[in-house]
Amino acid sequence: MSLGETSMMRLGGSFTIMMMVSGAPSAGAVADAVRPVAEPLGLRAHVDPISGGLHQHVVPNVRVRVSGADRAGIVAQVTGALAEAGFNILDLASDVAGTSGSPSTSCTSRYSDAPLERLQAAVAPLAGEGVDVQVSAIDTLYG
Repeated sequence: MSLGETSMMRLGGSFTIMMMVSGAPSAGAVADAVRPVAEPLGLRAHVDPISGGLHQHVVPNVRVRVSGADRAGIVAQVTGALAEAGFNILDLASDVAGTSGSPSTSCTSRYSDAPLERLQAAVAPLAGEGVDVQVSAIDTLYG
């Protein structure tokens, strides 16, 4: 088997790993290979067969950073304003931190065909609601 794309992240108190592998005769063979490692560690494995190939990824070109006092709907409010301005989310990571008396939410996401100025204008009104949204370009040069 050959390892392809992977994604690993912490979600609450759990750690999640997603992997694409190739060269296995079946999904069952992948599950059989993972089981002896996963079970002794108390890990659960879920295997889905997919058809993959060489991916042509969209290169992230905009970073959006959001912070504010945690409340219901903060991420939806920001992503809705950005979507109306032409923003496409490639990935989104959010976290709630702070203290129980003063929780805060932060999230990061990225990609847009829309001009940076349009995205910045779309989220500017949120500052009046206690939400700090920073929209900036990502250097897309590869060396």
